[in-house]
Amino acid sequence: MERWRGHDRTPDGWGRSVVTIGVFDGVHRGHQATIAYAVRRARELGVRSVVVTFDPHPAEVVRPGSHPAMLTEPSRKAELIEGIGVDGLCVVPFTPEFSRLSAEAFVHDVLVEHLHATLVVVGSNFRFGHRAAGDVTLLERLGRTSGFTVEEAPLVSTDGTVFSSTYIRSCIAAGDVGAAAAALGRPHRLEGVVVRGDQRGRELGFPTANLDCHRYAAVPPDGVYAGWLLRAPGRGGERRRLEAAISIGTNPTFSGRDRRVEAHALDFSGDLYGERMGLEFVGHLREQYRFDSVDALITQMNKDVVRTRQVLA
Repeated sequence: MERWRGHDRTPDGWGRSVVTIGVFDGVHRGHQATIAYAVRRARELGVRSVVVTFDPHPAEVVRPGSHPAMLTEPSRKAELIEGIGVDGLCVVPFTPEFSRLSAEAFVHDVLVEHLHATLVVVGSNFRFGHRAAGDVTLLERLGRTSGFTVEEAPLVSTDGTVFSSTYIRSCIAAGDVGAAAAALGRPHRLEGVVVRGDQRGRELGFPTANLDCHRYAAVPPDGVYAGWLLRAPGRGGERRRLEAAISIGTNPTFSGRDRRVEAHALDFSGDLYGERMGLEFVGHLREQYRFDSVDALITQMNKDVVRTRQVLA
């Protein structure tokens, strides 16, 4: 998959394209269906498929301070999109100037002049242009005069719930990582660099890796979770997965104040400091609460390890 930043940086000789457009945060099952449909139609038409996405999130530019919780960091999003078979990924810097482009200017500058769209695949609720003035009907009308057609991608839902990034964020905010995984098609993942903490877990016999997450990351609520710790790829090229009991909170037993995301990797000993890794959340084990003694905390942590193995088995 070729990648470029800026719609005016399309590789020379790119040719006609099937284009799909969106933030695609999470690349959830609905996004996957839309992108896969665009890829399939591009192959049928004998042209290339292009995903157009934006950075930063448009909400942060249009309404500063309203950046939603982020389900996937840009590098992870690109990785997931590439896995669907897309030929090109165009990341458009969403600046105040870009946000003021009219719907007509967006179509001409992005879709026609630089991406040479022959077909545009969007969802039924697609909006574009300044103040989101454009909709699918307008896109179809502009397409008729600009040489491309428009097709709506099928919606993906279960039990009447249509999958969306907003729905998944609400699941994560409620601690329902299982429902989030069902909509994503995989466990929700946090990524970051392992930093030094108080090293209290090591003293208790449960060393933890403290993850420094992106400031907008969609972090589940305080509690203990069963999941996977993903280390950097080894010589075989695949990420190494370790069973992990993941704790989110302020360590109330020790009157902590800083909220942390830390993982105890089962059956692992070694130094992870400075390593970039991921944490995938599979199940919620319990709430965070203050224990009357360190011994009571250790007893519970042993139970958490047993329960983690059961959940991940």
